[in-house]
Amino acid sequence: MQSVELYTGAGGLALGISRAGFSHLAVVELDADSCATLRENKKRGVEDIHRWPVFNCDVRDFDFGSVPEGIELLAAGVPCQPFSIGGKHKGHADERNLFPQTIEAIRRIKPLAVLIENVRGLRRPSFSKYFGYIELMLTYPEISRRREEQWVEHLARLERYHTRGRREGLCYRVVHRILNAADYGVPQKRERLFMVAIRADVGLEWSFPSPSHSQESLLWAQYGSGEYWDKHNISRKRRPSASADLTERIRILRDRLVPLSLKPWRTVRDAISDLPNPVAKRTNDEPGLTHFSINGARSYVGHTGSPLDEPAKTLKAGVHGVPGGENMLALPDGSVRYFTIRESARLQTFPDEFVFPNSWTESMRQIGNAVPVLLSESLAHKLKSTLARN
Repeated sequence: MQSVELYTGAGGLALGISRAGFSHLAVVELDADSCATLRENKKRGVEDIHRWPVFNCDVRDFDFGSVPEGIELLAAGVPCQPFSIGGKHKGHADERNLFPQTIEAIRRIKPLAVLIENVRGLRRPSFSKYFGYIELMLTYPEISRRREEQWVEHLARLERYHTRGRREGLCYRVVHRILNAADYGVPQKRERLFMVAIRADVGLEWSFPSPSHSQESLLWAQYGSGEYWDKHNISRKRRPSASADLTERIRILRDRLVPLSLKPWRTVRDAISDLPNPVAKRTNDEPGLTHFSINGARSYVGHTGSPLDEPAKTLKAGVHGVPGGENMLALPDGSVRYFTIRESARLQTFPDEFVFPNSWTESMRQIGNAVPVLLSESLAHKLKSTLARN
């Protein structure tokens, strides 16, 4: 099955889609540093990535005529800064709002399915009107905005078309959901909004994949059966004790007649415990290329780092540098340190052979902006199996 990806960044979404069996005809990214990361991994022959045609250009300048109409999938990690809680909150007025350009790509390519990722902040009440506008643009991409027409006027025209009952031309059925990456085997509590649009004329049903992992199963493995600590060779005297509330939760789980069916959430320890200690500074040999220390981490109110035995907090890119708390590891002895590039890549489920050749700050920006590979692979597998019925 063929696909195109827009706003690829470091390639987390694209890699998961490739692993699910889609073949990218183009991956399009404007940022030169992100393209340098993709090309370095192409040069190294990293599986799947070595076949990607990488286009370093603005989506508005990409030749969509080079892509055949009716391919199976168009994916887009639309820039999130206009709608991010940590951003400037300009929404549709932000020049980085590229949802209209994404709709134009859909209109040109007419894919069977569309997968869009963005921050959960897009569903905030302050953006609710614009989010409804995005959904209607996705539903009727051929009802395009006229010259000099304001977006609210275009929204009103789309609403009238939507309610009149008769449908003509290109039309999609659109669903959305906020997903927590931890529920799909990613060692990170990362909530993101996903929108999926299926072309109406193909008559296919689709729903988001069910979670494969749960917090309850992790708590049971830690404080019920103890198998989590056994797996990591943690002696009984070094295991943390359960609080009164947690003890009660475990008692309820123990009394259940139905056993826990989902796998435990994966923790930071699960993700990085087999890595060696970070080297003191960056070198040209592996794993030092991406597994080196950064000094200056400190803990303060609201910035306490990610505990070792829970999924990590959401890794962030940061507008003015990387925030301290989200990208730090909190060790059992009370100390904190920054995650290395390799550790951060693991928390986003990039394979170890995938390298980030830029500086620590730039690499962390790319990693923090990425879609976890394992989550995108889960979504893409479900899409592929659905589209195979067409």
